Amino acid sequence: MEAVTEGGWGSLPVPLSPGVLRALRELRFHQMTPVQSATIPLFMSNKDVAAEAVTGSGKTLAFVIPILEILLRREEKLKKMQVGAIIITPTRELAIQIDEVLSHFTKHFPMFSQILLIGGRNPMEDVEKFKEHGGNIIVATPGRLEDLFRRKADGLDLASCVKALDVLVLDEADRLLDMGFEASLNAILDFLPKQRRTGLFSATQTQEVENLVRAGLRNPVRISVKEKGVAASNTQKTPTRLENYYMICKADEKFNQLVHFLRQHKQEKHLVFFSTCACVEYYGKALESLIKQVKIMSIHGKMKHKRNKIFTEFRKLPGGILVCTDVMARGIDIPEVHWVLQYDPPSSASAFVHRCGRTARIGNVGSALVFLLPMEESYVNFLSINQKCPMQEMKPQTNVLDLLPKLKSMALADRAVFEKGMKAFVSYVQAYAKHECNLIFRIKDLDFASLARGFALLKMPKMPELRGKCFPDFTPVTVNTDSISFKDKNREKQRQKKLEEQRKEREENEGKKKFVKNKAWSKQKAKREKKKKVTAKRKREEGSDIDDEDMEELLNDTRLLKRLKKGKISEEEFEKKLTGKNRTDLISS
Repeated sequence: MEAVTEGGWGSLPVPLSPGVLRALRELRFHQMTPVQSATIPLFMSNKDVAAEAVTGSGKTLAFVIPILEILLRREEKLKKMQVGAIIITPTRELAIQIDEVLSHFTKHFPMFSQILLIGGRNPMEDVEKFKEHGGNIIVATPGRLEDLFRRKADGLDLASCVKALDVLVLDEADRLLDMGFEASLNAILDFLPKQRRTGLFSATQTQEVENLVRAGLRNPVRISVKEKGVAASNTQKTPTRLENYYMICKADEKFNQLVHFLRQHKQEKHLVFFSTCACVEYYGKALESLIKQVKIMSIHGKMKHKRNKIFTEFRKLPGGILVCTDVMARGIDIPEVHWVLQYDPPSSASAFVHRCGRTARIGNVGSALVFLLPMEESYVNFLSINQKCPMQEMKPQTNVLDLLPKLKSMALADRAVFEKGMKAFVSYVQAYAKHECNLIFRIKDLDFASLARGFALLKMPKMPELRGKCFPDFTPVTVNTDSISFKDKNREKQRQKKLEEQRKEREENEGKKKFVKNKAWSKQKAKREKKKKVTAKRKREEGSDIDDEDMEELLNDTRLLKRLKKGKISEEEFEKKLTGKNRTDLISS
């Protein structure tokens, strides 16, 4: 490992406390990184800081150490229910990681309690935990923290607890805003005292982050850290020790190339990124079946309760494959990741940089590979200009085994695989249509037949994007896909029950008039008005002396007659509601 350092901890202008130095020795952090040496002295001298540094540069310690030092120097020591510092981060995984780093330090300071507040568990558990143990330092995701501020009725007055707040840290600030947490952040900021130190840490500076700096920080010191050896004119966003590759291959060759690559690197640790949760579900199961003697795990944003366990378990593994979405793209520090593989390019250029940054962290070397379709090759030039991200081409491997027939046979044997494949295809196409770089990633240029073969589909799904299109290059299976059953007997039993109910419903409705959904009231009114005008015009043309008022009464009475025939009103009600002019004619009819 070639460390990127900026002097020892003793070179700081403000000395660190013995407990902090002891924790640093235990963690084997003997030297500072540039972002740490630039940020820690300013933060400790009561400055608001807005720090931008490439991913994997050691930003976590740049705020954890100042938080502890500021709280240790307080004149009035924190009580159990007083909150001295809050760290807000966009994802549970990143919050768990920060909480873990913080715990290495707080074990030397038993006077400080820390609490982790994240989704995926009952909020009342967090309320009870806070009431029992307190939380001098809170590590939280925005949604859960905002929720706890509104739990006064449950016996937790968090707004009163934060009156003693000294430090607020917003980690991965650009991602906090990208993920739509702006409303939650504003709500949280309203509860916090204005007299505080605020640190904003990010790998990229966006206009939204700049707006947040102006709103939440007072006269901030801006820190932008470049890696050593990077020219001042170069604003490369990826670590310099990262080797970035791209591979151009057709949609129906990508999966075979991925499996071949993973089989060649079985002893290493990999992250494989897909664009959607459905793709993670489908390809994660496929890789589990096709790559033996390797631990393969899947994680995505729609997993509610399993995410924390999977993330923690994978971090401890010496090798393996984690199939994931961009939920793992930001700030996550997984030890010794050798390769970051991007099966699908991300929806934005900045997300590409953050994905790559899961390897080559804190001076380590690492590699990243993105798979591109032939029509997407210009993305390489786009990244080199937009993100200053240099890339080398890796040629597709020859004599690669074709595993798609095996994937098809898995779908024929289990309806769960078949349905996952269909959902994955649909979600991929929909995500592709929303790509930020839509001049390069154009849905009209997609070869849907090749794509469907790459997903090993048994037939084309019905979706708006495929309406009216023919696919002579795609051959659907001759099997009736409705006959494919679930391997899980309980699921198959439920499916058969549902099919039987649908069959009975069809039989009952045969010959019946098809139900037409009620139209909006405004449309009904417009239709009635049009009908009245047409009828009146016809009567005038026929020489009838009926006027508009008579016409309205006639229409009303005709509707009453229809209701009588349908049994919706009784004969007595019908006669009472009839107008005088039409009473005799309609009753006799």
